[in-house]
Amino acid sequence: QVQLVESGGGVVQPGGSLRLSCAATRNMFDIYSEAWYRQAPGGVRELVAAITPGDNINYADAVKGRFTISRDIAKNTLYLQMSALKPGDAAGYFCNFRYGPNGYWGQGTQVTVSS
Repeated sequence: QVQLVESGGGVVQPGGSLRLSCAATRNMFDIYSEAWYRQAPGGVRELVAAITPGDNINYADAVKGRFTISRDIAKNTLYLQMSALKPGDAAGYFCNFRYGPNGYWGQGTQVTVSS
């Protein structure tokens, strides 16, 4: 079993920045993919950014140029740097790690964008 713990969420004004972290209890050397998702109240969970096999990085169109996904393998941690935040970015943010056929979710961290 793999546990993922997100942190870094909070309240920020429009235009502000936050960095989310997702720490795993298993090393990332054999990981298949890592991703950040978000889910607004009443909405569906949607992909924000992902690192896929071959270290390909994909972003949702809504966050391209504003968000950056990265990882520190030595720390077993995935990051999401979010800049130029908009009210529409407000949501619960969840990390997802896949090891082979098995996927694991964190508990989520809340991001609120409000003036």
